[in-house]
This record gives sequence, C-alpha cells and structure tokens, in this order.
Amino acid sequence: MDVLSAYTSTELIVKNSRFLAEVFPITSQAEARTLLKEQKTKYADSTHVVHAFIVGTGAEIMGMSDDGEPPGTAGRPILDVLKGKNCTNIILTVTRWFGGTLLGTGGLVKAYGDSAKTVLYQSKFHTLALMRCFSFTINYENYEVTKRFLQSLEVENISEQFEGQITLEGYILADKAFTLEKYIAELTRGQSSVSFGENQYR
Repeated sequence: MDVLSAYTSTELIVKNSRFLAEVFPITSQAEARTLLKEQKTKYADSTHVVHAFIVGTGAEIMGMSDDGEPPGTAGRPILDVLKGKNCTNIILTVTRWFGGTLLGTGGLVKAYGDSAKTVLYQSKFHTLALMRCFSFTINYENYEVTKRFLQSLEVENISEQFEGQITLEGYILADKAFTLEKYIAELTRGQSSVSFGENQYR
C-alpha cells in the first residue's frame, strides 16, 4: 500500500472549463473534512469542489462527493482512479471553474477522471511503513558519526536542536529501533538513551 509523499497539483482545461486537481496526504477522515472545508473557502469563486479520499492502513475508509455535479459524474470517477492506484491516506480534490460549455455526463466523467489520473501521475508515493518516532541527546563530538549512522538506517524527518548538547528527533522503521537504541547506548557508554513513541504507520 502506497502513501503520498507530498502535495501535488495539476491543471486541465476542457472546453474553457478549468479543472484544478490537488492531492494532499492525510491520516484521518476528520482531516479530510477539515481540508475540504479549507478548499471550499479558498476557492469560493469556483463552480464545484469535488473530492474523494481513502484512509486507513488497509484503505478501509473511503468517501467522495460530486458537489453539485450530476450524480456519479465527478466524485466516483476520482475515487475509482484512487482505488486503482492502490494508495491510502490521501484526499484528491478537483476544483472546477465553469467555462460556459456543458460537457454532458460522459464529458464530465472523462474530465474528472483525467484530472485525477494526471495529478497522480505527477505525484510521488512511498510504501506505507510501520515507524516509531525517536529522540535522544548526544555530545557534539559524536554528532557527525551519529548523523552518518542515522542515514544508514534511512530515518525520516530528522530535526536537530543545538544547545549544551544536541537533541536529535525523527522517525525510524519500527524493526530498526533496537539497532538505534543499541548503537547510542554503546557510543555514549550508557550516558544517553533513546526515547521512542508508539508505533505508527507513515
């Protein structure tokens, strides 16, 4: 199962109607609702803000809306494209500005489906993995060697805080947590230990 790495947007023009497709990484249905509300506020001048979303480690929660377009012509095609991508924790919105020419039901299905396909094609994904957040403190003399070790473990979202000592935080694959814990204990001769958060899929 794949998850979106970062926000992406693309745009299509179909018979003077503008279709702006955007994808966002999310982690819950509530987050999808909040984001959709923000989109509708942001694009208050648009004709429709159609969406579909999938969340859950098994892609078990799905939702969609035609937002005033004829039933089945907008949200459903977008959701079908998302399902075909085998992805989760994602919301895809397509904002339409009407160009004066009616597209018909077939034209709408194609326009919304093509918008979804185009933005997903341009997007980057990574495999959903079981991760743990970590935090530990080290001396400045151990900083460079520790950074190299963290890179070898492919940790993500590293943040660094430089004060009397250096505090490093980030996310590591759950099955590599013990390796990190052992390394820091040996490097600092037990003077520093790693604190871990709960396992979570990212």
